[in-house]
Amino acid sequence: MAVSVEQSLEKSTRIPPLENGDRLTRHEFERRYTSMPHIKKAELIEGIVYMASPVRSRSHGKPHGKLMTWLGVYEAATPGVDVNDNATVRLDADNEPQPDALLRIELNGNSRVSEDDYIEGAPELIAEVAGSSAANDLYDKKKVYRRSGVKEYIVWQTLDNKLDWLCLQNDEYISLEADVKGVIKSQVYPGLWLDVPALLTGDMKRVLDVLQQGLTSPSHASFLQKLAQS
Repeated sequence: MAVSVEQSLEKSTRIPPLENGDRLTRHEFERRYTSMPHIKKAELIEGIVYMASPVRSRSHGKPHGKLMTWLGVYEAATPGVDVNDNATVRLDADNEPQPDALLRIELNGNSRVSEDDYIEGAPELIAEVAGSSAANDLYDKKKVYRRSGVKEYIVWQTLDNKLDWLCLQNDEYISLEADVKGVIKSQVYPGLWLDVPALLTGDMKRVLDVLQQGLTSPSHASFLQKLAQS
């Protein structure tokens, strides 16, 4: 069967599908991802494409919602910070993750929103919901976030009922320890307090009560003044 010039041109310009495990440049990753709007989440980590599996409720959807509630309340009380849910982040030529949640300083922070509406640069805080300690979030992603300068990184391992909150110090991540009441306090975002046991048991009232204590602390008031002067 003869092939028309139009058919040949269409075949040569057709954008290949995005496939899990593809090794791509960031430009090609974006080109393929944009051409497949039915795909809701794909990431480029160290030049390799990772595509998300269907999202389960108890192991991911509900924990994700709880993190977003906690961060969203902090954003509402802290003008000058910006929370995002599943936003693509351009970190470098080989890495374009799509974190479950992130919190960034809008003015004079480490990231910006590009003209085509993508976050570029490292947000100050990233949070991921991981099924277990075997998840990519604790290995390649962790290395990428550390190298890129993400100052705080939260990983909630839902199947292991464990939460790690890492803070970047001297180019290495160290674990932030909870106080005697089980509360971890952000070193980057004053007033962002988390009652870890309450979160792990689903007690969101307690989580938000403790956050409110952080939001009324002198350190949060000073942070608000600093943001207002930016």
